[in-house]
Amino acid sequence: MWRLRHRRCFTQRLSHRTADHKKIESGVAQAAPTPSERRNWNMVLAGLSKRCVLGLALLGTIMGQSASADWHSFWHAKHVDYTRNNVWPQPFVDVDAQAVQAPFAVMKHNGWRAHNTIGNELFREGDCSLNLAGSRRVEWIAKQAPHDRRTIYVLRGTNQDETELRIASVHQSLAAMQIGGPVPQVMVTDIEPSAASGGWATSVTRQWMQSLPAPKLPSTTASGSAGVTSGN
Repeated sequence: MWRLRHRRCFTQRLSHRTADHKKIESGVAQAAPTPSERRNWNMVLAGLSKRCVLGLALLGTIMGQSASADWHSFWHAKHVDYTRNNVWPQPFVDVDAQAVQAPFAVMKHNGWRAHNTIGNELFREGDCSLNLAGSRRVEWIAKQAPHDRRTIYVLRGTNQDETELRIASVHQSLAAMQIGGPVPQVMVTDIEPSAASGGWATSVTRQWMQSLPAPKLPSTTASGSAGVTSGN
């Protein structure tokens, strides 16, 4: 009895294993690709291979160009340093000279601006028109000043209306003149030039004229010989 049961269990186990092996074999048989599927897989792999090759080639080209550009820039910098060291200090002398001369250009501009400014004393108080001295100053700037210095600066008034009347008076004075060249530009400024009273200026001029020596010819020439006035 015991042997019969043991034999039955062994037979059942063997049948189950056989069925499992058959299922596995059938699954493997079903999973095996067909020839068309193999061709499709081969085409896909070939496309991927071509793309990889093209990508690697493009990457190599870009890296080669970058390395070439870095190489050229390196040698260009070396040549610049070599030339700069050989011609020193010439490239830097010009820059230093310009830095030294720049303040003088600013001072000249400020001086001409102060000279060409039509201040409060050159306008009448009532109608803000130019007085005689103001008209002569405008005429001198328009006709006698250097061409690049013929800008007229009008000092700003106490309000906008007064400033506009001053500008209109200057334009009216310029329109009445015969100017050989372009009409000077009229600009508004807030910087009042330094000035002094007429009495003080007259006193300084008279003292300077009184201190001038009497004009006469020299008694000797530049070579040291006697001049024409040596016998007198």
